[in-house]
Parts: sequence; C-alpha cells; structure tokens
Amino acid sequence: MTNAELAMLSLVAERPRHGYEIEQVIEERGMREWTEVGFSSIYYLLKKLEREALVEGRLEQGQRGPARRVYALTPEGTRQLRKGVLEALSNPRPCNPSILLGLACLPVVSTAEAILALRRYASALRQHGDRLQQKQTNQQPLPYFVDAVFDHGLARLEAELVWVEAFIKRLEEHDGQA
Repeated sequence: MTNAELAMLSLVAERPRHGYEIEQVIEERGMREWTEVGFSSIYYLLKKLEREALVEGRLEQGQRGPARRVYALTPEGTRQLRKGVLEALSNPRPCNPSILLGLACLPVVSTAEAILALRRYASALRQHGDRLQQKQTNQQPLPYFVDAVFDHGLARLEAELVWVEAFIKRLEEHDGQA
C-alpha cells in the first residue's frame, strides 16, 4: 500500500468524507509535508480504493449545492488500514531528499558556492519550521496523533538544521585549510 493510499484510508476511517473535505483536512493538517497526496490525485485514489473494495462511496445530498459522493471504510479497508499502519510504524523507509544528491555532487561547485547554497537551505528550513509550528499552534487543540505528526516533522527539521549548520562550519574550516 502506498503512503498516499494509507493517508486516504486513515482520513476516511476517522469518518465518512467526500473528496473536497479530504482535501481540506489534508491542507489543514499540513499532510503534504509528509505524504505525496496531490489535490488532483484524491479522486483517483478514492476510485481506486473503491475498486479494491477498501472504501465504498454513496451519493449524499449536500446542505448546499449538488450531491457529493461520500466514502466510508469497508471491513476489508479497516483490515488493510490496520496492516498498513502497523507496517508504517514498524519499518523505516529510506527518505531521499534532494540535498543528498547535492552532497554527492559537491565537488562540482566551489566551497564558497556550496556554503552559500547551504546557508539558503538552512534559512529555508527555519522558515519551513516556523510555518509548520504556526500551523500546529493555530489548530490547537489537535488530536494527540495529529500533534505527534507535527512534532515529528518539527523534530526532523531541527535535526536537519543542526546538521546543516555543523556541515557549513566543517566546509568553512576545510576551505580555510586549502
């Protein structure tokens, strides 16, 4: 099961939802920070999960506007969601941020260029952390598991920032010795 499918199942498991409501929750919770669910893929994923009998959709008349297709978890969907959650909690998966490729190719730029780029990277990490922290604060109180997602993301950002700043110092020292 993909991360996007697991995310969709988890949102439908909270309560039956229509696609637009799913998009709103994804946006509110900042889920695009940690899973690859694009706006355009929500309906594709819901239809795929419906074909696999993991969710079932039914038309419901909205309070305003046209009827919407609301999706609910099936018993098989619940089983697969539980299996996916336990798999995600048990097995770390490799994360392949582009900075790793940049580091692997470091010799093709000057040390000064690398330091400048890494300072921009560190600045972007700080700004991203500030936005994430603000998003978490603005939504309080959050369910403990949603709070944990924000906390994890913030901890990873902080750890990466510490590493980047230490590596910049290392590059500066290396450049001074050359």
